[in-house]
Parts: sequence; structure tokens; C-alpha cells
Amino acid sequence: MRTDMDRRQFLAASSVGVAAAMAGCTGSALSSDENDQAASSDTTENEISVSADGEVEAEPDRATVSVGIEASGDTADEVRDELASRSDPLRETFDDLGIADENVEEGRYRVHPERDGDGFEGSRSFHLTVDDVEQVGVVIDESIDAGADDIGRVNFGLREETREGLRNDALDEALANADSEAEHIATNRGVEITGTNSVTTNDVSYGTTRYAADEVAETDDVAPPETEFDAGPVSVSASVTVTYGFEDAA
Repeated sequence: MRTDMDRRQFLAASSVGVAAAMAGCTGSALSSDENDQAASSDTTENEISVSADGEVEAEPDRATVSVGIEASGDTADEVRDELASRSDPLRETFDDLGIADENVEEGRYRVHPERDGDGFEGSRSFHLTVDDVEQVGVVIDESIDAGADDIGRVNFGLREETREGLRNDALDEALANADSEAEHIATNRGVEITGTNSVTTNDVSYGTTRYAADEVAETDDVAPPETEFDAGPVSVSASVTVTYGFEDAA
């Protein structure tokens, strides 16, 4: 957990005297309104400004997986037909795995001439959102059995409702760190914090754990093992800037 502060700034404003200038022999005194304005500019409130970070971690509760198929043929129509026919078993597999339709997103679809040949080739991908992270390996294995020959990155992250709660926890941590640093500065300078003048949220970020397809272990066994992932925790971090008022210690 990070507790270091990005930057520190101590501001102690000094009083500025205001003098009335006399014009000619009979000059006039400042009016009541002018006196009020001069008095308000005499003193600028003393402030301590602190920037601080906060970070919390949690186990992932959502994953995204990209699976795809590739095809080649003498004509573009042949490639399109093959991509279409091979997509049906994949979609049926997604249904059998209990992946809701809204969690199956169409990815890239491409048919183009071969770079070093007279035929055509193409590809089609699907982006899957898996709410049960323990089933990611099963989703990959079943997709391969159904004809997928392209497995992209696997990202482990957090659901929206989980992210919102952890965002607040990270902000609480950042604010607590800011309070601690401000109190330390005040003690060092022999002053007392009187309150919070302003708070600015600088940044909130959400981490993910990623695996590339080539990071899945390979084996020489006749029957390949089931695909498994040991996804580590993901982090949510927040950064704040807090400005405090202070006065001389009694």
C-alpha cells in the first residue's frame, strides 16, 4: 500500500501593510468602503496544501476473454462462408457455458486477399465477459474444442459495483494520508490546523491483471491439461489534493 506523497507545499502568507496616499495640500481620508477593502487585503488566510495517494486491493470478480477463428480459401465468398459456419458452434458453446448474450460482443471481422498468394483469408473474433472468474479456463478450453483457433488476451478486473465501493475506500485512504501529512507539517511548523478549505480529486485508476495467450502453459502430453489461471489481486488507486487552514498554536 502506497503512503508516499506526490508533492508537499507549505504556504505561509504574510500581512501586507496598506498606506493611504495624500494628494495636494488638503487630501482626503479613505472612505468607509475603502477601509473595508483595505482591511480584507491586509491578511491572506494561511494554508497548508498536501497531495496524497491511496490504494486498495481486491480479488478480481470479472474477466474478459477474446476468442476467434481464422479461415482461408480461393475466393472471398468461401472465406466468408467458412467464418459463418464455424461461428455457429462457438455461439452454441457460449450459450452452453451460460454466457449471456449481452456478454458476447462481436469483435473484429476481416476478409482480405492473401499477402503472398492468390487466395483470400479472414478472421472473426468475439469478446466475452465472464462473471465467474473461476470458469475462465473452462471457457477457453470449450471454445477451442468448438473450433476457436485464436485466443487473445485475458484480463481480470472488477465489476462496476465493486469498483465503486473500492473507489470510495481508495479515496478514504488518500484523504487519511493527506490528513496525517498535514498534521505532521503543522506540528513541525508550530501551528494548528483549523479546518479544510478545499479538496480536489486528481485521479482514480483501476488496475487489471492480464495474461497473453502464449502465457498459458504448454505440454507434450497427448491430452493437454485444463487451462488454469491464478489471477492475483487488482488495485484501485486515488489521488487527492487537500488545502487546510491553520493558525498559530496557542
